[in-house]
Amino acid sequence: MSTSTAHLELETVEGNGLRFGVRTGKVAFTLESGPDVKYPNPVQAVLCAVAGCSGMDVISLLRKKRQRVTGYEIQVTGVRREEHPRAFTSIEILHRVRGHDVSPDAVADAIRLSDTKYCSVHAMLEPAVKLTSRFEILPA
Repeated sequence: MSTSTAHLELETVEGNGLRFGVRTGKVAFTLESGPDVKYPNPVQAVLCAVAGCSGMDVISLLRKKRQRVTGYEIQVTGVRREEHPRAFTSIEILHRVRGHDVSPDAVADAIRLSDTKYCSVHAMLEPAVKLTSRFEILPA
């Protein structure tokens, strides 16, 4: 079993918005909410986390499968409850893969492995959130 920790410190003691400086290990970033934000809020960070986790798995698996990927982007869309807590009820991850002769079977298999075996964020969200993944292959 491994342990992870994070340290958050409020950077906006006064004013309307909220901004936390976050440090986890050697990595630092900012979470923010309120007017005139420049950084994601915690809920947006969850969407980015599941897409990023899945994307890192998928591109790693496609490289191992020797797929000639020249570009890769992910669009993630989440639907939230209207009442509090405004948790996600569903999240769709759209993988857009660009390349030369990319195999649809290889992409589908990479996504399946990420969704069912490798992506820790997906595994944490899945019991409470309907997660779906799909893909498009675009010409190079």
